[in-house]
Amino acid sequence: MAIPKMIGVLGGMGPAATADFYQKIIRATPAKVDQDHLKVLIFSNPQVPDRTAAIQGEGPDPLPILVAGAEVLIQGGADLITIPCVTAHHYYDALQRAISVPILHLVGETVTAVVGEYPGLRRLGLLATTGTLQSRLFEHYFDPRGFTILRPDPMVQDSTVMEAIYAVKHGEPLERARRLIHEAARHLQGQGAEAILAGCTEVPLILQDGDLPVPVIDPTWILAQAAVRWALGQDRPPGPASQRCYKDRG
Repeated sequence: MAIPKMIGVLGGMGPAATADFYQKIIRATPAKVDQDHLKVLIFSNPQVPDRTAAIQGEGPDPLPILVAGAEVLIQGGADLITIPCVTAHHYYDALQRAISVPILHLVGETVTAVVGEYPGLRRLGLLATTGTLQSRLFEHYFDPRGFTILRPDPMVQDSTVMEAIYAVKHGEPLERARRLIHEAARHLQGQGAEAILAGCTEVPLILQDGDLPVPVIDPTWILAQAAVRWALGQDRPPGPASQRCYKDRG
């Protein structure tokens, strides 16, 4: 039997989302005893500059620190890297070119899962950071598959979505953040969203499937399942990062 691979987690963006992702790796692992679980190396660096601010030209470039963090994981023996931060995937191609091990692409894995698990859905409401919206990360993967990505109106994005996300990052009590993100989700349902994409890794901490009349799709859970499959040798390696390898699957 092949020895499972070690999963590297490039985290800290933010810490609560990283902890949630590790819990999901545990939950996704078919283990009956401790020894059945996977080796997971987590490097949580909350000092990575704000990704949204950088994308908007209002803050320092996080790529050098992301590369340095990935190298810490590689030196520690990680065979695969995962990043439980959606907005950081704006730097995915450059990061993958700079390091020697494959990185699972959170959005690429999500589109593959949605195509397979929700064949009837076509209009998806997106709750994500303004940086992710500006990067069009989800549209880049979902548009070629015939999906329509619905975004909150700018005022709703600023006053509810970003407020909720930063409330979680700031460690505030979650009641206010939940109220805000639910308000934003209802706004997207009013636009015709048939499901909600939790497009920021803080969102699943305050909005879960079952909270709404429509499905809530959690890319963090999808990424955790993909990482476990890869580590156990149940899925092919992700290859050197091209979006095509995801667009052509499924």
